[in-house]
Amino acid sequence: MWIDVSGKGSTSDAHLYNASVLREALEKNDIVGFPQPDPIPGDTEDVPYFLVGDNAFALRTYMMKPYSNKEMTRKQRIFNYRLSRARRVVENAFGILANRFQVLLSTMLHEADTVRLLVKTCVILHNLMRSRYPVMQNRLVDVERPNGVVVPGAWRAGMNLEDTKPDRLPGNNRDFKIAKAQRNLLMEWCNSTAGSVPWQDDMLLPPPARAK
Repeated sequence: MWIDVSGKGSTSDAHLYNASVLREALEKNDIVGFPQPDPIPGDTEDVPYFLVGDNAFALRTYMMKPYSNKEMTRKQRIFNYRLSRARRVVENAFGILANRFQVLLSTMLHEADTVRLLVKTCVILHNLMRSRYPVMQNRLVDVERPNGVVVPGAWRAGMNLEDTKPDRLPGNNRDFKIAKAQRNLLMEWCNSTAGSVPWQDDMLLPPPARAK
């Protein structure tokens, strides 16, 4: 739906995002077609739609990130697991795109404008294939069984993509407090009868042992 093709490969995800038109538009809430807040299933309170990110990004109402790994409660660990499930969709999208058009996995020895055009073309063709031949594409995607076990999609047989080094963004204190309250609401929902999934407790890793 929206791509930004111009950053340097050595630049972190958060730095690229912070300099993007997308972040500015989200801050101003002026993206045409962006859905208005809706209640989450089983609840009546409106919650803004949001992107999912990792610790590199600043917490906002439109950007949810995991809780810090330091002394988390069970509820916070459940929330982090559920957020990671949502982020897996993003990982699948990039993985399928890059393994289908493997020029994206190599260094393109072209002029910058040509590289931008190649990447945009790959994205358009990828979207066309996903929309016109969805059944043929399903084998590429990770599948989650009813017990929570993930069956890796075919794209993972290709070359792995590397994450960039996290870079924390500065944030506005008031916005952070509002976003923090929203994340806490989502955490409570993930741990409620309305929002929980049967296997989520089984997916938690044991908390790290404290040094004596």
